Amino acid sequence: MRIHSKPLAFFYLALSMSLVGAYVALSKPLAATFPVLLLAWLRFGIGGVAMLGWIRRPAAEPPLPARAKGLLFLESFFGNFLFTLCMITGVSLSSAVTASVTMATIPAAIALLSWLVLKERISLRVMIAISLAVLGIVLLAFAKPEASAHPGAAASADPVRHGLGQLLLVGAVLCEAIYAVIGKKLTSSLSPKRIAALINLWGFVLTLPFGLYLAWHFDFAQVPVATWLLLVGYALAACMVTVWLWMTGLQVVPASQSAVFTVMLPLSTALVGVVFLGETLNGLQMLAFAIAVSSLALATLPLPQRGRGQTVLQRDAD
Repeated sequence: MRIHSKPLAFFYLALSMSLVGAYVALSKPLAATFPVLLLAWLRFGIGGVAMLGWIRRPAAEPPLPARAKGLLFLESFFGNFLFTLCMITGVSLSSAVTASVTMATIPAAIALLSWLVLKERISLRVMIAISLAVLGIVLLAFAKPEASAHPGAAASADPVRHGLGQLLLVGAVLCEAIYAVIGKKLTSSLSPKRIAALINLWGFVLTLPFGLYLAWHFDFAQVPVATWLLLVGYALAACMVTVWLWMTGLQVVPASQSAVFTVMLPLSTALVGVVFLGETLNGLQMLAFAIAVSSLALATLPLPQRGRGQTVLQRDAD
């Protein structure tokens, strides 16, 4: 399915990043139960079963050229394999709100790579929107109290563990930027469903040896039913739903403009951390959220008096 409505594409991009932010935060209790590489392998396995029907090449789609095959591997290696390792381990060593602060740099990272790799011109309006997105989430760093009610608070207070966690989260930011730029290239020749299925298949292959070894030494009988249900929901969201939504939105939105929607990732991560993991949110953080969300309005709402300049950016990657 190829969409042509930009408002619908905007909605898909925002929803995709919101779901990513939610499962990033919820991966913290999963990482406390499963080793990270075992968790990644189980995620790709569950997602692969759900997307078996998406792997077959549609009749109207040409055979994959060698370049597309290479891009699919890189998309999975950075966007699935490395992102999962860096993100889950980084969150487990720090906190969901710390992750949201670090993720604030994603819009700028994607915009920079879009300019360098895709040669997309970035309008002043989108640059201001990206700056607002970064500013809004960075404010969380100054508003976040040290104390937290969630069970991992003591571990997050260890400066060495916390610093390592932040470095891994920075790695996740770079992986997400690469994922967005390669994804834009792939949508020109492949359907969103097939992209999601193929990069998930590569993710399963990459984690297979680690997953098999860890599964052999893991006691699955000790995992409660609620954790299994959370794992299934996490796998379907991470491997299937969010990828399809993002790739579908990228069909009509330039990668540089899509960068603004990644603000929903840290916002959603922080909100889930507050609601489900016992982390805190105060008035300054609410202001930060309002500033970040305003960046979405600036990047997406039509401005007739500046419509001519805006369409230049929107055509750049079409």
